[in-house]
Amino acid sequence: MPRSAQHIPHFDFLRNKYGPELLLDVGHIESLKNFVLDDTPHTLSFYDVLFLQEGSGTFSLDQVVHTLEPGKIIFTSPGQVRRWRVEQPVRGYTLFFEEGFISSFFNDPLFLHRFQFFHNPTRPNAVVTTAAEFEKFIQQVEAIEQEFRQLQNDSPHMIRALLYQMLLHLNRLFAQQHQTDSDTEGNAAIYSFRKLLETHFKERHQVQEYADLLHITPAYLNEITQRYFGTSASALIKGRLLLEAKRELLYTPKTVAEIAYHLHFSDTANFNRFFRASCGLTPKAYREQALAK
Repeated sequence: MPRSAQHIPHFDFLRNKYGPELLLDVGHIESLKNFVLDDTPHTLSFYDVLFLQEGSGTFSLDQVVHTLEPGKIIFTSPGQVRRWRVEQPVRGYTLFFEEGFISSFFNDPLFLHRFQFFHNPTRPNAVVTTAAEFEKFIQQVEAIEQEFRQLQNDSPHMIRALLYQMLLHLNRLFAQQHQTDSDTEGNAAIYSFRKLLETHFKERHQVQEYADLLHITPAYLNEITQRYFGTSASALIKGRLLLEAKRELLYTPKTVAEIAYHLHFSDTANFNRFFRASCGLTPKAYREQALAK
């Protein structure tokens, strides 16, 4: 961790690598050292799924640290702060794509919010597979990679079909390992809430505000978040605010007052009370303690 907070690198999707705009790509982890294996904290503007075949060390997503081990699959959502700590050389695949590659085709703005491993603050964003399970996923990734080697007019459709099937299988596996609901066609309100929360958490802090946007009661919103995420809507809102506050304390030079203003707290004292109630430390003390490590 750097001794003083500063802006961290942010990577956007390379849209025209294959000529016509194709918002998905496959990479080999071991060949992307400047992007994947750099131990500098960084963020992405797109989704990423890592398939680890070899290696050891850790991979951090915000404050969650994942061990690097063969057969593990790790999911990154846009905006999460990532950091590699590689001990033994890592080999595997990274499958990354923009939301538009999927949502425009399926005409469903909630599509990627239906999967449990993206935008889920209540569960670790990873699964561990058996050798047989992992081999099936690698075969699907390699089928996508092969399609890139011989692009045709209908290749985007073939790649979407392969990705869609893979995401559904991964969602079932994730739900099984983390004891969540794998139903991607269930209550639309819960998926709408996830998307609304990601869009409006800075300025909307109350359950009632989200319930109004969804045209449901706060009680019903709490009921469905408890069913799908095992916690209340209020806890999810507070958790998302806390996550963003920690990101800004650790990775930007903003003052505590500037962060409070950015997150639409009425004043700095109110932000301090919120943060201390959640973490047991003031924002200033949290930053000093983290940066001293």
